[in-house]
Amino acid sequence: MEINIDKNSGFCFGVVRAIQKAEEELGKGEILYCLGDIVHNNKEVERLEKMGLVTIDHEQFAQLRDVKVLLRAHGEPPSTYETARKNNITLVDASCPVVLQLQSRIKNAYEESKNQDTQIVVYGQTGHAEVKGLDGQTGGNVIVIENESDLSKLDLSKNIKLFSQTTKSLDGFNNLIKNISASKAESAEFEFADTICRQVSNRVPNLTAFAQENDIVVFVSGKKSSNGKELFKHCKSVNPNSYKVSGPEEIQGLNLDINKKIGICGATSTPRWLMEQVAEVIQKQV
Repeated sequence: MEINIDKNSGFCFGVVRAIQKAEEELGKGEILYCLGDIVHNNKEVERLEKMGLVTIDHEQFAQLRDVKVLLRAHGEPPSTYETARKNNITLVDASCPVVLQLQSRIKNAYEESKNQDTQIVVYGQTGHAEVKGLDGQTGGNVIVIENESDLSKLDLSKNIKLFSQTTKSLDGFNNLIKNISASKAESAEFEFADTICRQVSNRVPNLTAFAQENDIVVFVSGKKSSNGKELFKHCKSVNPNSYKVSGPEEIQGLNLDINKKIGICGATSTPRWLMEQVAEVIQKQV
């Protein structure tokens, strides 16, 4: 049996930065709250909570006073910063720079197009933390498109400015551009900006090669990770012998052929140490 861990898998820059900030603050021995799961991987969340991180939701956040709260990489709407100001909350802002840049672009686009009857559209996952932060830049006026069936949300006779959640599929975004271009009225202006993070989108060609190189692929990802769902779907399309697990405890039920070449990879929210644990459990089956 040969086991390979994909060197290109694991945390993206934004997640690494957020976790480093959390560990730095926790090292000071103070209570640190985190607004939402710091990363969409329950194993990593549990590790940090054992160090003292306290995960809260927005409702709990609004009740806090005079504390320190970490903002994760996904970014937050302006209302979060206003609540912090009112409640004397110290923010440790770990918002990903790529997301902050996108927030700024959407805010500017919205301000510029207010009098032009232009629709601000985001290709993304409804309810995703990043998308909520983007929507907040317009006061809740973003139209979220998850797939082609959502095109009915658009008024194709009006101008459209299209952006993308940073972790979405580049192929999906390009297909959406083609569909809108073909469906809109001739008089309607259509602008689009490719705002997908290249550190994320470049995982696709790397994952394609990795899936082809191995007989069996074990994809490690948290159940909440939208990036994990996207990447595993692609992985499965390249190599049908692909299996998704959230941790080493799920390996036993897969009945893997240990005589095959096994590759282990993961999402941008999957820690390296978790993939290594999965590899150890598979190795013990020999």
